[in-house]
Amino acid sequence: MRYDLSLIASWIDPGATVLDLGCGAGDLLHILTVDKNVRGTGIEREEEKVTRGIEKGLSILHGDIIEEVADYPDGHFDYVILSQTLQQVFEPAVLIREMLRVGRCGIVSFPNFAYYRIRGQLLFRGRAPVSRELPYEWYDTPNIRVITIRDFRRFCRKEGFVIARETAVSTPHHHEQGKMVTFLPNLRASYGMFLLQRKGAQG
Repeated sequence: MRYDLSLIASWIDPGATVLDLGCGAGDLLHILTVDKNVRGTGIEREEEKVTRGIEKGLSILHGDIIEEVADYPDGHFDYVILSQTLQQVFEPAVLIREMLRVGRCGIVSFPNFAYYRIRGQLLFRGRAPVSRELPYEWYDTPNIRVITIRDFRRFCRKEGFVIARETAVSTPHHHEQGKMVTFLPNLRASYGMFLLQRKGAQG
């Protein structure tokens, strides 16, 4: 499994209820179901990926994550996961509030735009960066946000989202190996990962 997904899996309690937004073909849900006896549901907009997930025996809805998550009652899940999808969301604050409404905790991860390799492309090439983490050209990218670890922390303070846990990692795109970054994470990490709670929520 991808290194970043294995770290997310390590944050999930056995037997928990999980909603995975933008779950793709359900790789994370499958591992959580098999290894941790999690009761999981996914939402994915690409029909082919939904079909592949269902073929694994997973419960995956085909639809828009913001529209579908609104149908769940308050506190329905223990964890709601948004893995490497935040950069494609039009209203991130609205979505994360919904995640923390329907879930006790929210887990958010994203490519770190302040990663030194991305900075280097801007500085030395003067071009919009293209990397394994952000592989698209500016004119065909589905990504509408550029997010840094430092900016996401500020965003959480402004919106009142409590960061219960934070990890920065350096790992090649979709690779099984990687390492956690503790020194200068905003510069040296390729991804940021955050465990969020509502202000005033009990751990």
